Amino acid sequence: MTPGRETRNGWNETIASLPGVHILQTWQWGQFKAMYGWRPLPQVWRAENGQVQAAAMVLERSLRLTPFGPRLKVLYVPRGPLLDWENAEQRRLVLDGLQALAKKEKAIFVKIDPEVLSGTGMPGIPDEIQLESGRVVQADLDVRGWRFSQDQIQFRNTVWLDLSGSEADWLGRMKQKTRYNLRLAEKKGVTVRRGEVNDLPAVYRMYAETSVRDGFVIRSEEYYLRVWKYFMDAGMAEVLLAEVDGELVAGLILFFTAGRAWYLYGMSRQAHREKMPNYLLQWEAMRSARQHGSMQYDLWGAPDVFDENDAMWGVYRFKEGLGGRIVRFIGAWDFPARPFIYQVYTNLLPRLLNIMRRRGKDQTRREVSL
Repeated sequence: MTPGRETRNGWNETIASLPGVHILQTWQWGQFKAMYGWRPLPQVWRAENGQVQAAAMVLERSLRLTPFGPRLKVLYVPRGPLLDWENAEQRRLVLDGLQALAKKEKAIFVKIDPEVLSGTGMPGIPDEIQLESGRVVQADLDVRGWRFSQDQIQFRNTVWLDLSGSEADWLGRMKQKTRYNLRLAEKKGVTVRRGEVNDLPAVYRMYAETSVRDGFVIRSEEYYLRVWKYFMDAGMAEVLLAEVDGELVAGLILFFTAGRAWYLYGMSRQAHREKMPNYLLQWEAMRSARQHGSMQYDLWGAPDVFDENDAMWGVYRFKEGLGGRIVRFIGAWDFPARPFIYQVYTNLLPRLLNIMRRRGKDQTRREVSL
């Protein structure tokens, strides 16, 4: 298996057959991030017969640790690289290739964040399964000098919905309370429609309201309007909106590619929450995902620690009620290509992120209050 670069032509088709294909590894995600200072460096590894065995949409960014310091580079492979992680030879060649790329680009480090399962089910319950393959990969990374990252950008745990079978099968996998709330939403007059590009400003405002209410940090309006429209124009996303008597009460952005779908953004208002609009909204999202050929629906996020005091506990219980299965990944790992600077970076990063989060929350509060 030999490393190489891949051009735009056929990238999504190339990765579609690889294990763990993900929306964050598509050509469109790389091009979108290029609008915000990242440089896509798509990599492929081919067998002797030319068939692609592994791929990685690597993103490179230059930054300064201090306002007047030198420009430094970091590399990130969101939800990648894509390969058969249980194949030791593939794993060796891909990791060798990424480490070599980091050194060639003089990057501080390269971060990977693959969908390598460490287990399924909630830890400590009877149906929990711990996977030996995940432990093997983590041990291999550790031996090679990779470090479990302090900066976990994506969720380590999430909830997957199986969209195989009929809609009756989906209902059968749901919790009884979820089925009740779904019927309640229909009886109370909640309706769901597909949104258009001109709906996006209202969707963002609802997202901003949600972030203030639930205490999470979001980016600027321009960022979200651009990413939502970009993927909608590419035929890889759609907006679904829940309404009561024509009033917008909840929404979500559904992404899809290569037989998988993702619930990356969700938003709601306080109005009419007792009518359970989010249940009907997710039901229609499941239907839409299936229409687009998706057999798996990633509900995007579960607590790192499964404790009732966790801020995500209520959201997780809602997702689980839809019939979802908890999947746990090994998380993000860094290879420090420049160890000393990496140490400085990891010491400064938490402080910089806290400042940025405080500023982001304050800005969103001001926007919502206007």
